[in-house]
Amino acid sequence: MSGAGPITLFDKSTLQSLTVDEAVWFDTFYFPSMTPLFFVETLADLEKEMAAGQSAESLVGALADKTPLGGGVNVHHNRLSVAELVGNKIEMKRLPVIEGGDSVATRDGRRAVVFDQQPESAALSRWREKKFLDVERHFAKQWRDALSAIDMDAIFQQGRDIIRRVGRPKDLVAAKDAAAQLLKNRSSRYVLDALAALKPKQVSSAVIDRWKSYGSPSITTYAPFTAHILLVDLFFCLSVGADLIGRQRPSNKIDIAYLYYLPFCMLFTSRDKIHERTAPLFLERDQIFVHGDDLKADLAKLDAHYSKLPDEEKLKGVMSFAHYPPVEGDFLISKLWDKLMRPEWREWATKPFVARSADEDARIMEEINEIESSPKISGTPDFAHEEIEAMIIKRSIPVFRGKWRMVPPEAVEPRR
Repeated sequence: MSGAGPITLFDKSTLQSLTVDEAVWFDTFYFPSMTPLFFVETLADLEKEMAAGQSAESLVGALADKTPLGGGVNVHHNRLSVAELVGNKIEMKRLPVIEGGDSVATRDGRRAVVFDQQPESAALSRWREKKFLDVERHFAKQWRDALSAIDMDAIFQQGRDIIRRVGRPKDLVAAKDAAAQLLKNRSSRYVLDALAALKPKQVSSAVIDRWKSYGSPSITTYAPFTAHILLVDLFFCLSVGADLIGRQRPSNKIDIAYLYYLPFCMLFTSRDKIHERTAPLFLERDQIFVHGDDLKADLAKLDAHYSKLPDEEKLKGVMSFAHYPPVEGDFLISKLWDKLMRPEWREWATKPFVARSADEDARIMEEINEIESSPKISGTPDFAHEEIEAMIIKRSIPVFRGKWRMVPPEAVEPRR
């Protein structure tokens, strides 16, 4: 379950700091934009060395308990880059790029998209119960091995080589500016760098031919999202080479990769120092960085606020009474909604909530069932995203989460 709040990118450090009760409010008032990196890092903890009396399975299960049930999982940045380089436009509109979804047309001509439960969500459901597939355990080991194989000294040397040509940046702002300037050059070098992970070779050749047919423009013009990835990588390389970012922690290379996904969020939250220092440099004016400690403190305030509700109100379920953040009091989430959401939200939040009747619920379910059963549109649909009139995203919601009832009783025991 997720509220229609600011689309929020988060890393593992923020989620680890939350209680399950606090995570309920994160899932309620924010719309999580999740990265494949988060799931890989979480799973990799299965290979973590634990103190006596603790288990890695319990550690991963506890984090899965706090992971948002709603939101969307972004397609991996490498796949998005490949798609862009072969000619597909990657929209960077502060929305997660979600894979899959069946385009359908209803009997009355409406266009809709139906998403089944994402594989990552299904995996989280298993992890909460401390159930892990053998392939996941193997993958966790591979990831731990890959982390230990990151050669920070090599990255340092690459940075030094570039610095000899362009000069040493005095701070992180200067490192980002230098990286951006390099990417503006009309050179094939950075296009070729972007092709390093492309396979088979025929794809790389096709991309090079296509790039040349456009007059060999800069990568920033030819493939903006790929250019963003390269900007982050060049910035990191220069910063390490200039000793602005330390080379003692290979995990810094993993942490910096979260910045690849900034175009797909309104807000980024983290407790990692490297994110605190670097993410604001890559955020646009319409985006915000929130330190994970500030987020946690506000979620704790929200939990205390809603805990004061009468028991009969709480028994209706979070989904029934928490449609908008509080309009009274000093809450960070309310200020974020003011900045990032439609200004009318405060007016809507003060209107009395009128529960739907049984007939209205039946009508909505009938409409949902009709959309789900509508024929799929084969091939590429002949309508734009702006023409989509309905979207269904399937997900599993528990009746209780922490101390909170999530859904009203009638959702579990339908009205007669």
